Amino acid sequence: MRVAIAGAGAVGRSIARELIENGHQVLLIDKEPRAISPDRVADAEWLLADSCELSSLEEARLETCDVVIAATGDDKANLVTSLLAKTEFAVPRTVGRVNHPSNEWLFTEAWGVDVNVSTPRIMSALVEEAVTIGDVVRLFTFRQGNANLVEMTLPPGSPYVGKPCGLIPWPENCALVTILRDGQVYTPTSEQPIEDGDELLFVASPESESEIEHLLNPDHETSR
Repeated sequence: MRVAIAGAGAVGRSIARELIENGHQVLLIDKEPRAISPDRVADAEWLLADSCELSSLEEARLETCDVVIAATGDDKANLVTSLLAKTEFAVPRTVGRVNHPSNEWLFTEAWGVDVNVSTPRIMSALVEEAVTIGDVVRLFTFRQGNANLVEMTLPPGSPYVGKPCGLIPWPENCALVTILRDGQVYTPTSEQPIEDGDELLFVASPESESEIEHLLNPDHETSR
C-alpha cells in the first residue's frame, strides 16, 4: 500500500515509521525545508512541497496512493489536502488530523475526509474508558459507515452477567466484536458468557448506543 502523509513533523514521522514497519510505502510531504530530514525516516520518500497546492500533489503522484493522511498542525491545511486528494486524485481513503476540537465538525466527507482523528477526543475517551463502569464510551467514529467503536465495562449488577452472548437480545445495528477479560482477548461466540468487569467492545450506530447501555445497565439512570 502506498501512503502519502502531509506534515513531516513528529506526528507525521511517527505514523510513517509505523507504516513502514508494517511493510507499506510512505511518502512524507512538507512545505518547510527544516522539516525535510530523510535521516529521521530513512526508508520513506520525501518531498518538499505544499500539500495545499494542486501542482505539488501532482508531483507527488497522489493518484497512485491508496491512502492520504493529512497530519499537519494546521486544520485548514488538513482540510484542503483531504479535499484535493479525494476530489482531484480519487484517493480511496483519507484521514484528517484534527488539532482543535472546535473544528472537528468540519472534518466530514463534504471536505473529503473519510476518517478524522482528534487527539483531544481520543485522550478524553481513553480517560473515560479507564475509569467508567456501566457507561458506553465512544472511542472512534467510522465516518463512511455511520457507526462508532464503543466500549462498556460491565457492572456487577447487570442482569446479563453470566449469560451466554447468544441469549442476549442485542439492539439492532450493533455488534459485539471483542471481550477483554483479565488481560485476554476473547472472541464472542453464542456460547461465550459475559462476566462483571468485562470490557465489551461494540461497533454500533449512534442510535443503538443508549440501547446497549439500557440493556446491560438498566439501573444506570436511577443511579446517576
